[in-house]
Parts: sequence; C-alpha cells; structure tokens
Amino acid sequence: MGDVNRTKVGGAGVSGIPGNQGVPGNPGTVAGAGAAGVNLPALRSHNAALVLDLLRTAGAAGISRLELAERTGLTPQAVSKITARLRADGLATEAGRRASTGGKPRTVLRLVPEAGHAVGLHLDRDELTVVLCDLTGAVVAERRAPLDLGAGADAVVDGAAGEVSALLGGVAPLGVGVALPGPLDHTSGVLHRVTGFPEWDGFALRDALAGRLGLPVVVDKDTNAAALGVAVGPGTGVGSGSSGGGSFAYLHLGTGLGAGLVLGGVVHRGTRTGAGEFGHQVIQLDGPLCECGNRGCIEVLCLDAVGRGTVDEAARVLGAGAANLVGLLDIDLVLLGGRTVAAHEEVFVRGVGAVLEERARREGGGAAVPVRVAPGGARGVAEGAAQLLLAPLFGRGEG
Repeated sequence: MGDVNRTKVGGAGVSGIPGNQGVPGNPGTVAGAGAAGVNLPALRSHNAALVLDLLRTAGAAGISRLELAERTGLTPQAVSKITARLRADGLATEAGRRASTGGKPRTVLRLVPEAGHAVGLHLDRDELTVVLCDLTGAVVAERRAPLDLGAGADAVVDGAAGEVSALLGGVAPLGVGVALPGPLDHTSGVLHRVTGFPEWDGFALRDALAGRLGLPVVVDKDTNAAALGVAVGPGTGVGSGSSGGGSFAYLHLGTGLGAGLVLGGVVHRGTRTGAGEFGHQVIQLDGPLCECGNRGCIEVLCLDAVGRGTVDEAARVLGAGAANLVGLLDIDLVLLGGRTVAAHEEVFVRGVGAVLEERARREGGGAAVPVRVAPGGARGVAEGAAQLLLAPLFGRGEG
C-alpha cells in the first residue's frame, strides 16, 4: 500500500456542474477567462463554464455579477440566472460586499473549492502517484506506491484501483484522470505499444479502470496531462494567469522522454492523438539501439548520457531536440520536467538554454526562447491528470 498524505476534505462530488464533460473521451469546450458568452439556450453550459472559470480565477476575493457580465459579454439577467444555479448547486457562495461607485454595495461571489473533486493518477514505469484535487486544482490528498508497468494489465489495474479507492475515503469524485507513457489513443482510452512494454498494445485501460472503480475515467499521455496542468494554471505566463493563448513545449525526461505541446492555449494531440512522441526523433543514424526499435533516438541518447554520469551531454542532446521544436512550431517557451531533470535542474536548464541561445544568435531572430523548470514538481503529471476532468468544467484548455 502507498503512503497517504491527507488534509480535511469537504463535500462529496458534484454531478450537476454545468458544462460537465468529464466523461471518457469527451473533449471540453475550448475557452478562457474573459471569453465572450452567447445568450442562447443551447449554449447555457458554455456560458456557465465561462462564469465558473471567472469565479475560480477571482479566488477568495470573489467577483461581482456586474463584473461577470462585463467580462463575459452576457447580459446581467443571464449572469443572475447562471449564478443562481451555481449557488443552488453549492458551487458558488457570497464572498461579502464591495463598495460601489454609485448605489448600494455590490455582492461578490466566489467559487466553493470543496464542492467537487477529481482524481489524478500517474502511472509511471516504476511508480504510481495518485492525488485528489478540489475544484481549483489544489491537492487535498496524495498517495504513492511502487509500480511495475510490466507486471501485466491485471496486476496494474488492481494496484491502481486499490490506491485510488484508498485515497478517496468516502469522497465521490467527478472522475479519474489517468496519465501514463504513450503512445495511446486518448479518445478511446486504448493503449498502443508503450515503449518498453509492447504487451500493453490494444489494452482498453479506460474501460478496465472505469469498470473497477464505477467512475468516469479519462486516459492521456503523461506529457499531455502535465502540459494541460500548466496551461490552465498560473505562474508560467501561458496559463490562466495570462491571456491563455500561449504556445509552449513541456519536455518530460524521467524513465523515458516525451513532450506535451500546447499551441494557442490548447493541448495539441493530433488527429490520431499521437502528437508529442518527441523522444523518438532520430538524430544519430548510427547511434545506440532504442527500445522503440530505432537507433539514435533522443531518448536513448539522453538516458545513456545520464547513465554514464555525463549529464551535461544529456542536456545538450535534449537542447538539440528542443531547438528542433522551436524551429518547427515557433513556440514561446520550453518547460522541463521529470525525475531526471529534477535531479539536475540547473544543468538541464543551462544546457538546453545554451543550445537555444546559440540557435537564436545564428539565426539573428532576436532573443532565445526561454527555458524553465515546469511547476508542479514530482506530482505535476498527477495534478495534470486531475485537470483532464476539471479543465472542461471551466471551459479551459482541452479535456
């Protein structure tokens, strides 16, 4: 059994959240705070998501109905109806009164974070992390346990379901977001030939876990989940603390190497949900054999260099791959994560940054794309997995 770290949790999950699309394979509305609303009954859930997101970003200070109307473009009457429903569902409550420039003081409203919860489950090759998050994405409980991804589907599903059940302790969440190495089909929740674990090919992980837990389950690659967590969160300049329209690459170097791509504020998965297989770019034709079957992939070159203790070399190799992404996608930011990066943060930020700076000097296109360590630390992927359920409720990113 894993270790548990729990703080007090209130509420029992909310099934009536407007715009709830946190069900397997169902993407959420793409919208950000301040996006325009539409006064049509068919878009009632969309408009409620806009209001709910503004309540979330306002925090404990709250926001008035007038401000909600101004920032969404909805009529005051529409906002009053939406907020009345949110209050009736226990999702919003009064946060006091604010002085007005004329007339009586305005009542301000805030989100009730404990009104609903989502589970984020990170299945790494050798470790499981599961978190319980409230509606703001804050972690209120966490468990970790050893995991052998090669032990077979039954053993992994049993272990994962047991840890999730132990974490919940009676809380009824909106669902479970699961993140693990790819490739996989995000839409159907079916795994493909996970690098190093070909026996998973064709396994319907989403349906298997949903059947065991009796909860909605969404499955995605670990890198996509982490990127989504960044895209909807503050502190990066491309998340909810800004315009929400930025583009960045999240590069995850742990027991493997992959990328999560956010383009125009939305996670880019591709037509077959296979985008981001960054680690298997071949950059050395006669290089060492990779577990994917190719030679000279960025992943095997990075991991071999780390294994030899030449972390500087690994950082330069990772930088070469990052430079390729910058050249192809013209992204604004490169974020680094994963346990290998965490063990040598300064080396990787410096090494990748140096390669990007050299590229910028060579091309004369201005300042280099910045490189930073991704927020979230060791549980960043698990927190992002919870956002697979939470983000669509607020019309954020893509769930």
